[in-house]
Amino acid sequence: MAYIKNIFDRNFLEYASYVIKDRAIPDLEDGLKPVQRRILHSLFEMDDGKFHKVANVMGHCMKYHPHGEASIGSALIVLANKQFLIDRQGNFGNIYTGDGAAAPRYIECRATPLAKDIFYNPKLTEWAASYDGRNREPVLFSAKIPVVLVTGAEGIAVGMSTKILPHNIIEVLQAEIACLSGKKFQLFPDFPTGGFVDVTDYRDGNGKVLVRAKLDTSDPKRILITELPFGTTTESLINSVEAAAKAGRIKILGISDFTTDKVEIEIKLARGVYSQETVDALYAFTDCEQSISVNLLVIRNGLPAVITVTEVIKHHAKQLVRILTKELELEKKELLDKMHLRTLERIFIEERIYKAIEKMKSAKGVTDAVLDGFKPFAKEVGSRGVSADDVEHLLRIPIRRISLYDISKAQEEMLQIQARIKEVNGHLKNIVPYSISFLNGIIAKIKANEEVAGGARKTTAGVFEKINVKEIVKRDVELKYDRKNGYVGTLVFGEKIADVSPYDRILTIRKNGMYTVTELPEKAFAGADAWWIGVADKEALAETIFTVIYKEKDTGCPCIKRCIIEGWIMNKDYFLVPEGAEVLHIDKREDFMFTIKYAQKAKLKVLSDDFRAASYNVRGLKAGGLRLSNKAAASCSVKPDKGGGKNEE
Repeated sequence: MAYIKNIFDRNFLEYASYVIKDRAIPDLEDGLKPVQRRILHSLFEMDDGKFHKVANVMGHCMKYHPHGEASIGSALIVLANKQFLIDRQGNFGNIYTGDGAAAPRYIECRATPLAKDIFYNPKLTEWAASYDGRNREPVLFSAKIPVVLVTGAEGIAVGMSTKILPHNIIEVLQAEIACLSGKKFQLFPDFPTGGFVDVTDYRDGNGKVLVRAKLDTSDPKRILITELPFGTTTESLINSVEAAAKAGRIKILGISDFTTDKVEIEIKLARGVYSQETVDALYAFTDCEQSISVNLLVIRNGLPAVITVTEVIKHHAKQLVRILTKELELEKKELLDKMHLRTLERIFIEERIYKAIEKMKSAKGVTDAVLDGFKPFAKEVGSRGVSADDVEHLLRIPIRRISLYDISKAQEEMLQIQARIKEVNGHLKNIVPYSISFLNGIIAKIKANEEVAGGARKTTAGVFEKINVKEIVKRDVELKYDRKNGYVGTLVFGEKIADVSPYDRILTIRKNGMYTVTELPEKAFAGADAWWIGVADKEALAETIFTVIYKEKDTGCPCIKRCIIEGWIMNKDYFLVPEGAEVLHIDKREDFMFTIKYAQKAKLKVLSDDFRAASYNVRGLKAGGLRLSNKAAASCSVKPDKGGGKNEE
């Protein structure tokens, strides 16, 4: 059994690790999930400047992604609708209405120039074999900006989940520039659907936000919804408004959707209802306001980690410096190699070293002749010397190129290479300012390209004024109690208890001293002759003293208990008196006079006593009552207060 358990444990851990790392959670390095990385890799491989059928991209990507074309297609549509990494052509759906995209054979896409600038550098990318070993795919792209903050991400893995909200790309880049400059920065979400966001509790990416729709209330008899809260569509929002109207929480005549490339939902209000007084109800009872909890979980160094927005920016600021340094060092090496080859070519042609190989009859003789020809120019060639690969390169120079060799043009090219090497060395010495200029260059490209989403902030960030639901809901529902049959609710025929709202909770104190707090019922059994039924308002009940007069089970002696009902669990039964005790009277007045009549017995001269309720202290709910008399009680009656009263406390 232990062996089998170990097998299950190991297999489960392997499965969980696979789902976390290779499917659901984005990597901090490039901000992509594996399927997104494979889609972009496919687009880079297919790139010829033209659009490609999405169906073809999906087929190409299946060489790298083992989970089928459906997962590739849906991920591609989502990524394309970010309008940041993929150019679209055709119907890719509507983020406002929730309408789906056209079939993959009818729509086209390609990688954006911005995606190439940010991700594409095959010489610096780490590669691994694809799942079937036939191809190679990137382990991670060397991303130059924090893509995970720009695009956002959502995923559910085994035992963990991630919810990263999208941010404005220019604000993200400006935050990275501030980080490189040693300045303070702060980032808040920005959504493609616009609207408003309350970031009071954002907690740097690990708290929650409130999002609201943008409402036009300029017309007193209608409300226009012009921007959606993040996470909703026009269909889901309209359904929530209709549900609220059906429940009587808002009063409308009708709702119409005129959304195209812009959101426009018209709500016509009922007679006697005006737009300004309906706004709070829309935010309180519909999807016009929603709360979104966020959790910035990413894969960092191969392991899942919860980090902050600030940590993401700091990580990518260092990563950008590291990537640009590698690119400059690689370019410098390539320039030095090119300059070395051009120097050898110049000497080989100008000094006619190629003439020496005409008499040679073997390959070794040819090579030795070339090497001997360069010996007088060792100082000019430099410490690198002439390698076998260099000789091979020189021998491949065609005769046409030798005969048309332009000395002036060659010298000009050498000067250009030397100037670029000097420029690269300057960038390496001032790598941080160079990194900042790189980011400023991306910002300039984004501002110049209106098709790239994220240029201007779409969502207004601020602090919302909290809406008290109880204040905006009218108490216009009658709560009734059928004392004879014991039923209470809004659909019961009986005496009116109170005017309530759909959000009120009801406190019922039954005949046996048991009390319960429930949601507002349409019809529920409370028992005949219940002592008290009313609204369970914690603020009001905190100032209400309940006085309970009861008889002990074994002795029949009268007791009094004064207490305050402060807290409860919904639908749970509580008792104000000990088990088996008989309740004689319950009252919620602060003070009153009452008379206890005793059971008649031989030699009993005093048959009743008067008491004042306020003479006894208020005690806790779990505390026992105070005995009023050692005589067995028969009944309790409340009488008009005339002062005095017996206090046996």
